[in-house]
Amino acid sequence: MTTADIRTDTDIAGLSSAEHATGNLEARLTLVEYGDFECPRCAQAEPLTRHLVEAYGDRLRFVFRHFPDSAAHPHAELAAEASEAAAAQGKFWAMHAALFRQPQHLKEAALTRYAEEIELDMTRYHADMTDHLYLQRVREHHAAAVQLGLRGTPSFFLNDEPVDVSFGLEHLEQAIRTALGES
Repeated sequence: MTTADIRTDTDIAGLSSAEHATGNLEARLTLVEYGDFECPRCAQAEPLTRHLVEAYGDRLRFVFRHFPDSAAHPHAELAAEASEAAAAQGKFWAMHAALFRQPQHLKEAALTRYAEEIELDMTRYHADMTDHLYLQRVREHHAAAVQLGLRGTPSFFLNDEPVDVSFGLEHLEQAIRTALGES
């Protein structure tokens, strides 16, 4: 996918209070990732996005949105639901990190183990997962990504502009440096 394939007439960074954001929430730069917890490239991107938030401190906000590819990654949607169940308990980023540590282990038993490791209220977690309480939110993120013309993960936007990482994730940091006038 090239950046020419992506719609840019949508305000991607128009964030709601329900977004999964970290870094400086008032920063002038917003990096949005559409990702899939079972995607190997997304797992490779996770340490870099964490580094970028740390390195650019008060100048960057990072947002994660779900774009599970259920055809290629049969456990991705359930993992996204688990992250939402964790978010409801204030632990989205802890679950985000746990899921990306083991993207090849995302079956229900593993998700439960990760929920226990990050000390979720397990009664609530099991009820949320049994009822698929957050499936609609995951599917709304997915539908938004499709509407944007995204076809793969990870897909990134910096202040609503697509960042092409098809030839390497190092393009993310370069895009940030350019936006800050540091390149």
